[in-house]
Amino acid sequence: MPDIGKKVPPLKGFLGDGSELKLASLKGQWVVVYFYPRDSTPGCTTEAGDFRDLHPQFRQRHAQVIGVSRDSQKSHANFAAKQQLPFPLVSDPDETWCQAFDVIHEKVLYGKRHMGVVRSTFLIDPDGKLAREWRGVKVPGHAQAVLDAIPAP
Repeated sequence: MPDIGKKVPPLKGFLGDGSELKLASLKGQWVVVYFYPRDSTPGCTTEAGDFRDLHPQFRQRHAQVIGVSRDSQKSHANFAAKQQLPFPLVSDPDETWCQAFDVIHEKVLYGKRHMGVVRSTFLIDPDGKLAREWRGVKVPGHAQAVLDAIPAP
């Protein structure tokens, strides 16, 4: 896991349309990488919708939003189409991105313990360095808080 002010690893992953996204190719702009547990669940749908609704403001600040979960490319394609998401979703079934950002932790759901994605967001500056992180995110107001952390041009 990179520390604040340190370079983020040169990750790459596949999107719902089968294309590959390379994090290094986004250098020169702000990058928001948000990790979420699962496509089409209530909290994840709300969070994606919040980032979608604020997407024009993110673009005005020269920021690219990327969602990441362990769901399949097909699941991402369906979720993005249904929710009309204007930003890419990286499929991370082998947990490469999740491990790089240390977002897989023990969680308790209905009294049962399991390893899962802890909702987290990371802001990468135009030089490819980690600028800010939010862990254990609560969805309401989060996308706006991330937007507010990016300097206006």
